[in-house]
Amino acid sequence: MKLIIAIIKPFKLEEVKEALAGIGVEGMTVTEVKGFGRQKGHTEIYRGSEYTVDFLPKTKLEIVVGDDLAAKAVEAITAAAKTGKIGDGKIFVLSVEDVIRIRTDERGEAAV
Repeated sequence: MKLIIAIIKPFKLEEVKEALAGIGVEGMTVTEVKGFGRQKGHTEIYRGSEYTVDFLPKTKLEIVVGDDLAAKAVEAITAAAKTGKIGDGKIFVLSVEDVIRIRTDERGEAAV
C-alpha cells in the first residue's frame, strides 16, 4: 500500500476529488495548511503598508491506496491540480506497512 500526500492549491480541491473518485479512490483526508516553497511568498499592500506574506494557503490531501492504484492516483492528482503556474504543489508517495480499521479490526488493504 502507498500513502500519497499531495499539497495543492485550495481552489483545485474539487477537481482533484472528482478525478480520484473517477479512478476508484474511496476516501481521503483533507487539511487546510499554510506553507511556501521556491516561490517564498509574496508582498501585498494593506491600508497603504506593504508587508510580506510568507505562508500561502494550501490544501493537503492524504490518501492510502493499494500498490496497483498508486500510479493512477498520482497521475489523476497531477492532471487535475496542474495550472502550469508556480505554486501548483507537490506529491509525496510513501510505503505503508499496515492499516487497521478500528471498528472491525480489518487489516491491510481490506481496511482501506
